[in-house]
Amino acid sequence: MIVRKSQSEIRRIAAAGAILADCLDMLIGAVKPGITTLELDGMAEEFIRARGGTPTFLGYRGFPKSICASPNDMVVHGIPGAYTVAAGDVLSLDVGVTLQGYVADSATTVAVGDVGPEALRLLDVTRR
Repeated sequence: MIVRKSQSEIRRIAAAGAILADCLDMLIGAVKPGITTLELDGMAEEFIRARGGTPTFLGYRGFPKSICASPNDMVVHGIPGAYTVAAGDVLSLDVGVTLQGYVADSATTVAVGDVGPEALRLLDVTRR
């Protein structure tokens, strides 16, 4: 069932979405060879909480981290940890923000440094 949202609810959803978009931009800028997915997770949690939000994924059905980070051929919902990002990696980042009871959720994929032509084609096709 589709529940129509009021203008006030739409504004709160948009506010959660703005935090999410800014968080993804921050993470994209932070992805560099040598950073771990756990460090990215900590950065995202701090960013979201500093803006009054809550990381949606943290604790959801037992999920232990604030974001999902899936390097290379790992299929979605990777748990951040000791994995160190390297040049040539393709890293998927999935973030959820809860603000005033409303959730925004989005993901992006980042090419780290020079990636191969097959990875570039995949990124291009999926963005289109």
